[in-house]
Amino acid sequence: MTALTDLDLTGFTERETGVWTDPQGLILSLHHFDLVPDLPASLERPEQLQRGLAESTALAGAGLIEAVVGELDGVPAVRQLVKIPLPGRSGQAFIGSWTIPRAECSTVLKIQAGEGRMSGLREAMVADQVGYDDYFRPHPYAPELRGGLPYHVADHPEWDDRFPDHPLTLVRATLERLTPTVRLAGGFKALPPFPGSPADPEPPRPRRWFNRRR
Repeated sequence: MTALTDLDLTGFTERETGVWTDPQGLILSLHHFDLVPDLPASLERPEQLQRGLAESTALAGAGLIEAVVGELDGVPAVRQLVKIPLPGRSGQAFIGSWTIPRAECSTVLKIQAGEGRMSGLREAMVADQVGYDDYFRPHPYAPELRGGLPYHVADHPEWDDRFPDHPLTLVRATLERLTPTVRLAGGFKALPPFPGSPADPEPPRPRRWFNRRR
């Protein structure tokens, strides 16, 4: 079940209900959760939301590259880019998503791709160019953050043109292309909005939805 009624799936082939792939190795999937969203703060409090997402992602052993509040078809949503270690071998997978929260449910559009045998090339080349001292940075949303995958400049979008076939480049570009094509069901758009917490909550224990294959 999903609240999306339209999406430009050019280049993708449906593999099963709600899951598509493309020749570049991208996996696109749609998810609907009939649960109160586990976001750590309201979308109207972006700095608290970003900090909570960075902390919960690190707790899951992954790394938050970016989290930005925006809209899908006029409905407030949060876009995330996350990197996770590939199980059982070296390399990383990259996941881009839009989470569209309402008061008691949410819909997620997710795009993911993993590194192949040649992993770490982008990171090594960028580190060599900028120097080790400028490569690793404090996380912009939580400078004191420790744990999870490290935050570094090789994940920044200005390097995408240098690495057009890298999974992070592909995920970021495809998410950007699909965003304006999303249409949501009127009934979903009419649901009460996600209020978040009126307090400053501790980040929730992550459900690790980004670790699911689809």
